[in-house]
Amino acid sequence: MKKYVLGVAIYIASLFSITASAQATNPIIHADVPDIAVVRVGDTYYMSSTTMHMSPGLPIMSSKDLVNWKLVSYAYDTLVDNDEMNLNNGKSTYGRGSWASSIRHHNGTFYVTTFAATSGKTHIYTTNTIEKGPWKAISFSPSLHDHTLFFDDDGKVFMVYGNKELKLVELKDDLTGIKDGGINQVIIKDSTQPSQSLGNSGLGEGSQLLKFNGKYYLFNITWPYGGMRTVVIHRADRLTGPWEGKVALADLGVAQGGLIDNPDGTWFAYLFRDYGALGRIPYLVPVKWEDGWPVLGLNGKVPKILSLSANKGLIPGIVASDEFMRKQGDSSLPLVWQWNHNPDNSSWSLQERPGYMRITTSRTDTSFLMAKNTLTQRTIGPVSTGSTSLDLTNMKDGDFAGLGLLQKNYGLVGVKIDGERKAVVMVNAGSGKPVEIQRIPVNQKKVYFKATCDFRDKKDVADFFYSLDGQTWKPIGNQLKMRYTLPHFMGYRFALFNYATKLTGGFADFDFYRISADLQ
Repeated sequence: MKKYVLGVAIYIASLFSITASAQATNPIIHADVPDIAVVRVGDTYYMSSTTMHMSPGLPIMSSKDLVNWKLVSYAYDTLVDNDEMNLNNGKSTYGRGSWASSIRHHNGTFYVTTFAATSGKTHIYTTNTIEKGPWKAISFSPSLHDHTLFFDDDGKVFMVYGNKELKLVELKDDLTGIKDGGINQVIIKDSTQPSQSLGNSGLGEGSQLLKFNGKYYLFNITWPYGGMRTVVIHRADRLTGPWEGKVALADLGVAQGGLIDNPDGTWFAYLFRDYGALGRIPYLVPVKWEDGWPVLGLNGKVPKILSLSANKGLIPGIVASDEFMRKQGDSSLPLVWQWNHNPDNSSWSLQERPGYMRITTSRTDTSFLMAKNTLTQRTIGPVSTGSTSLDLTNMKDGDFAGLGLLQKNYGLVGVKIDGERKAVVMVNAGSGKPVEIQRIPVNQKKVYFKATCDFRDKKDVADFFYSLDGQTWKPIGNQLKMRYTLPHFMGYRFALFNYATKLTGGFADFDFYRISADLQ
């Protein structure tokens, strides 16, 4: 009898375990995917996000369950062709580039919009096939800050934009600019004070607008001084107002986003949270409707567990390893890769030496942050490891190539060439200024590099390693304390780099890039 009872207990426990493992957990995406906007078309969800100075930009992801996402497209290859985006003449666009986006599906067409201080314009990208393109680009001045695109029932097209003082503008029918003589007015004087219940805040932006049951709902973020990032919702019977507002969520700093419904009639808010050096990471919060208002969270809290499909991980949908082998018909670079700023496409190749990513120096540079053709992928949490192999046979005097963790306070491990001497070098810029911590002479043609990132509980530390055979790893330098800095405004990224300080024309051949969700 005891054995029977024990067996039943074990069986019941296993059922609970299976049930628990089949549930989704927050954060939904444990990586830097900020300023998310989501639209559902049939049974498929599409998400746009911000990657600022990266190229290509304005990433599009798809999902069938709101939980597991994969990159499917970018709205543009080049936002603008200028010195800032090209890292020319000592200029860059770190912390700028394209910002918060909006995504819509209207009459069979997808619309993805953004704005950029780098160009001074509002950008609209359209396509009928969001996963394949092609994309048509429209832009106009001025740059409408944190706008939300909205198609009303009468066919008119609007944008709501601004910080604290929110404005409504009507667009031309072809979306090529603001309509002359159209609606153009302030609709909310101070979005941070929906009911005078919040303290002073310098932040009242991130507009996302939807219409439900005949009413308009406008989501914004505020950040009271001494408090946390907070969701504020306003509603109105007409776009021009009057608008009434209320605080919708103040928990864990999870904020900025909007609402999405499931085909089964359930609702969620998609939001994000600042999470240290990892960046801004997406959360889902259950929503129910009461008295004409969306009520976010469970008793005002962001739940850890959600009644949705289980998370399957971010590899290979958001990040992925790459052996750099390409078959005929394959894209040159999988969507997980982005260049740090606009690349020089004549100075990298996957064909010159099949199975290798070749990065050739076409100019001299003064630092890692100003180097051309740095190839990047997101880091992921709670922990992750990136590794690569470098053939340095054809590097020239003054060249520096290897594996980096890209942010203003970066860390690097690589090979430096100084005349006939070659050395594995670790550089730590955790203080804000790069310092060479350790230099180890090498005489061989191939060296392996690895970087590990620990974001657990915002520990935000990274360690660097090198290997001469790909099997035995040796630590090098010291630990990098990673910091999320506003000058860059992005989470840390793994980066393959090669830049020249003396001579041009040298090239580094990377044999592979591998990422894992552990500390290897």
